[in-house]
Amino acid sequence: MAEVIGAALAAKASGAGVRVIAEQLGRPVETVRGWLRRFAARAEAVRRYFTVLLVDAGVDPAPPGTGRTIFADAVAAVVGAWWSMTSRWPGVGKVSPWVAACAVTGGILLAPTWPAETINTSRP
Repeated sequence: MAEVIGAALAAKASGAGVRVIAEQLGRPVETVRGWLRRFAARAEAVRRYFTVLLVDAGVDPAPPGTGRTIFADAVAAVVGAWWSMTSRWPGVGKVSPWVAACAVTGGILLAPTWPAETINTSRP
């Protein structure tokens, strides 16, 4: 399920609309809209958390540049952190960035009840 939601988030970050994403994934529009809204509401916290992880885990980290939206920045940070983790621990590359993101957040990143306050955003 993490891969499906991650695909929805990546599609939105690339500019796709909710109806197109829902159709491509074979999911109800309201379900996809809920995923996108929850992620958008915590995008800044996600961006910060995964940018710190990217820098801390990477062998020679290169934080992602600024995207056109904070949503896109957050998605880029998740994927960038995954790449950094694979540079240090190649086995991480056996799972998708979204499965890895769920693992490093204790499974709460994509959970409907995930509170943004759970993530330490004190570090940029």
